[in-house]
Amino acid sequence: MIPLDGPFYDQLVVGQELPRQPSVTIDEGTAALYQSLVGERLAMVLDTDVSRAVSASERRVVSPGLVMQFSIGQSTTISRRAIANLFYRDVRLLRPVMIGDSIETAVTVAGLADGSLHPGRARRGKVLIDVVTYANGEPAVAYQRCPMLPQLDDDAVPGHNDDLGTSSDLDLGSYAELVPEWHLAALGPPSEWSVGETIIDPSRDVIDGATSLVRLTHNLAMIHRDAELSPYPQRLVYGGHVVGLAQASLSRVLPGMATVVGWHHCDHTGPAFEGDLLSFRHTLLDVKPARAGRAFAVQVEGFAHRPDTDGLPITGSEGTRVLDWTLVAAAA
Repeated sequence: MIPLDGPFYDQLVVGQELPRQPSVTIDEGTAALYQSLVGERLAMVLDTDVSRAVSASERRVVSPGLVMQFSIGQSTTISRRAIANLFYRDVRLLRPVMIGDSIETAVTVAGLADGSLHPGRARRGKVLIDVVTYANGEPAVAYQRCPMLPQLDDDAVPGHNDDLGTSSDLDLGSYAELVPEWHLAALGPPSEWSVGETIIDPSRDVIDGATSLVRLTHNLAMIHRDAELSPYPQRLVYGGHVVGLAQASLSRVLPGMATVVGWHHCDHTGPAFEGDLLSFRHTLLDVKPARAGRAFAVQVEGFAHRPDTDGLPITGSEGTRVLDWTLVAAAA
């Protein structure tokens, strides 16, 4: 039985599957609320006629960002007590999710590693988890992530030292296989973007409604709800909120973008707070043909801009990098 305020690191074992959160049917209202929080410009997500022309489905495509928000939120049965989430690795969106689909998420402990001991700091540990999200009973998303959790018994020495692995080199071809058999030409002319070229989005955006996104997606991590649990003077914003705004930025700079089929890696390199002004820059790492379109591997970097107020970390005029995200997008 997982306690309501846990689990803690020293209550977990490798192979353990966490209780699942209730499944959620993604409807028009859910999609509209998410759109109000991030402001995407993915035509297939916004326009039923465009979605039908591209996918041949009568139902509109759900934003891959919203699918991931629910997947991550539903996986927080293991991370109510999260101190931080260290990384997401090899996220693969296996099939499109459509309006009206119901999703649920399975979470299994894949590895455990005791944290380093520091004088005056409570014991903690890293938990590698396998996450699989199902849409109408079929696998739709699979990946690993690694929350850091505190111990319940600070005197215990669990003694875990599992190899939690590292990110492999980007294999764009393996992600290109996930691009759906869609008529991407209906999204307009092909995008002109040279490998190695960096595009800076001139439209900066602000983080607001952070707790609305947390509640919408059943994110149970207390650190995103309770300012008293934050190591800073303000409540920490859920890192997926920054990713959602980053994907919205990419949808502005990559015309003809249809969806996202994978994340090679995603690192939150600094804290984000409600009211932060964010800017994004996008670098094309690789591109290759994929079915009727192309697969674009893009590094997205996010920067927070905030004044030196209320004791929060100073960002300076150039901002502080808070996101390093490499994803694979499908586009014309």
